[in-house]
Formats: sequence, C-alpha cells, structure tokens
Amino acid sequence: MGVAAPMTRTRRRTVAQQLAARDNVYDTLTAPFTERTGLVIDDASDDNTGYLAARHPATHNVVRLAQRVGSGAARNAGTLLARADTVLYLDADMVLPDHVLADFAARAHPDLVLVGFRHNVSHQEDADGTPVMPPGEPVLEADHRVVWRPPVGVPLFYTGLVLDEPVDGRPLAHTDEFRLLGHAGRYHDWDLPRMVVTALAAMPRQRVVQVGGFDPAFAAFWGCEDTYLGALLIATGAKVVPLRQARGFHLDPPDAEQAWQTKLATSAGNIARYWTLLDQPIPGPGSSHLPGASRLLAEGIRLK
Repeated sequence: MGVAAPMTRTRRRTVAQQLAARDNVYDTLTAPFTERTGLVIDDASDDNTGYLAARHPATHNVVRLAQRVGSGAARNAGTLLARADTVLYLDADMVLPDHVLADFAARAHPDLVLVGFRHNVSHQEDADGTPVMPPGEPVLEADHRVVWRPPVGVPLFYTGLVLDEPVDGRPLAHTDEFRLLGHAGRYHDWDLPRMVVTALAAMPRQRVVQVGGFDPAFAAFWGCEDTYLGALLIATGAKVVPLRQARGFHLDPPDAEQAWQTKLATSAGNIARYWTLLDQPIPGPGSSHLPGASRLLAEGIRLK
C-alpha cells in the first residue's frame, strides 16, 4: 500500500505550492478484481432513500443519519464505515451500467484517484413512477470535462476567467487525459483538482484518511468539497486518472434548471473558501474531520 508524503515535510508548504510541484504522469495499471461491499449513508433524506437502499440486494450496510449534515460529512461517515482499500464515491442519483464497478475495481491502486463521467438525463417517469432511462450506454461527451462550451463575456464559475470568444473545449483530450494538468497546469477554467468529481470517483481509502477526509464546512454553500479533497490528494502525491469507459447516467430532478441556478447562486462562498484553503498548509492529523463522522455513525440508525 502506497502512502502519502510525510506530513512533517509537507506542513511547511501550502497546498498550492505542493500542487505546483506534482506531475500527473501515470501508467495504465490493472489489479485483480476484489470483492465489493455496498455502503449507503442516508443524509436524513425525506424520501425514504435509506429504507429503499436497505431492501436492495446490492447493499451490505445502510445507515440513516439522525440529522442532515451535508454530502462531505456523510461521505466521511461512509469512509469510516468502509474497510476496503479503495472507496468508490457515488451519488444516489447515478445509474451505472453493470460493468462500471468492475472497471474501477480492476484499476484500483493506492496511488490513483480514478474518475468516471456522468451523462445528465432529464426527468421522465413511466406509469409506475420509475425513471425512464435512455437506451444503451451513457455518452462520454455529455460530461463537461469531455466537451465544454463555456459562455463568453462573463466570469467563469471556477477561476473568474472571462473569455472574449467562443471556445470549443475538449478538456479531457486537450490535456492528454489530464496529464498536462500536473504542476498546477490550467485548461481555461479547469485544473486537476476540479476534475475530481465525487458523483463517480474512486479513491484509496488510506490516503483519504491521511488528509482528514472531506471538509464538512463546505456544506454551508454548494460545491468544491470534492475539489478540495482532490487537491489534498494530489498535493500528497496521488495521480488523477480518467476512466473513459466508466460512465453513468445522472438523473436530473424535475426542476433541474431551477435547482442548478439555486446551487450556482450559493457557490461563491465555497469557491472563495477553496482558494483560501489552498494557500494554507496541508492539514495535519489533528485537523481530521473523521472523528466527527464517527459521532454521526454512533447517533445514526443502522438500517442494514
């Protein structure tokens, strides 16, 4: 099992300085397929998510939290509950083809953060209320990290960059599968930490534990909790590897556009927090957010 760079060396340098020092050069690696365990953390949902998950044969452990705490704290609880070397983080509104879990398992490695891709699907239901899925596989190009056409003349979401002409962006291809984003490289509004999206991403559990897990304070607004965790993992030596074949359908809510605008309206606070944290040292062991997750599990209800 690989380990992150010793904290005693890195504490003198900020996260941003460490990002600038790290490349993203990696080889294609494979690992033997291992047994998988399905864990669900129900963040005090109001739609019976936890009870539905507990009845599903693919789940092994289901915990309903006593109160809503946000995705970062809930994912920390799942990370503590997990015992495997690799944790695949997956949003509850993602639907995966059968092969995707095996794709991640076959490539899991203690030094790699593996990222999949999502294809947003508009809300449709059949007569029984079951979501209607498109035929075939999710489309890779539906993910903005693959095909990206940003607006012109307005500050972009992440860096505030303003484009003066249209861009036919191809982040995945134009960065050589993210390799060119090493050493704090940029592709317009994208950098390597932003490519880490935990709607569908696998991470070495030990590395996540060593950097303290997700920062629950990002729950105050929307976004960046996965970006910041990605930055910490990269800063401590992990590589970010895209899995083109690992794609899932992301089921939009009925009010998808309104929901997106609501999220976007609250994102500025988290983006500002993210850039501030990058100018600070990598958190030491005493800054871990995982003890709080342990309390959440103790107070929660074990449904399975």
